[in-house]
Amino acid sequence: MRNRPDTVMLFCAGRGTRMGTLTNDRPKPMVEVAGRPLVDHALDQVATIPTQIANTHYLPETLDAHLSQRGVKPIFEPELLETGGGLKNAAHHIKGEAVFTMNTDAVWLGGHAVDTLLTTWNPDVMDALLLTVPHGRTHGHLGSGDFSMAADGQLNRGGDLVYTGLQIIKLAPVVAIEDTAFSMNVVWNAIHEKARLFGAVFDGAWCDVGHPEGIASAEAALRGDTHV
Repeated sequence: MRNRPDTVMLFCAGRGTRMGTLTNDRPKPMVEVAGRPLVDHALDQVATIPTQIANTHYLPETLDAHLSQRGVKPIFEPELLETGGGLKNAAHHIKGEAVFTMNTDAVWLGGHAVDTLLTTWNPDVMDALLLTVPHGRTHGHLGSGDFSMAADGQLNRGGDLVYTGLQIIKLAPVVAIEDTAFSMNVVWNAIHEKARLFGAVFDGAWCDVGHPEGIASAEAALRGDTHV
């Protein structure tokens, strides 16, 4: 596939404060859901991407060892750089003009999420392609939607679609940000101004595990129990 990204960056550096005491002795990606670390649920979705890297910061020793065993290259951040800054910091590890990025605090139900992005990705008109899911197909998500989508796939702020934490994004708009630490939202805003921010809709379900209550919700969804 033309201009198919061959690298994924997993965001693993956050402190995980919303997890409360669960992250007192471990980084959030090592919190378990259904007997497996969250980061392994993420890696299931990107198994077909040949190069995998991850930023680490909080309690990195156990996470670094686990990632290395899974063939993922850890990149330690002495100071937190947020999502956009973390990707900018790792840009020299990435070949090609675009990269997958993935949050590691979610559980997926359905097909491989990367396939939805790859079949939609068109670098001629897109600088970023975000994978979304309708709010009604989320589990454990405490917020509202993030985006609405136009008929041509362009995204606008506000709407029923929830960002799943997985995207394809070109590196150029990221490294163009002068700050060292910054949110991915800063990059998206700049891309949106150029009418190059697009979305795709995942046809499965998505579980938000960014907070402790999300663990039970995700485990219930994995069991097929839709009543929890």
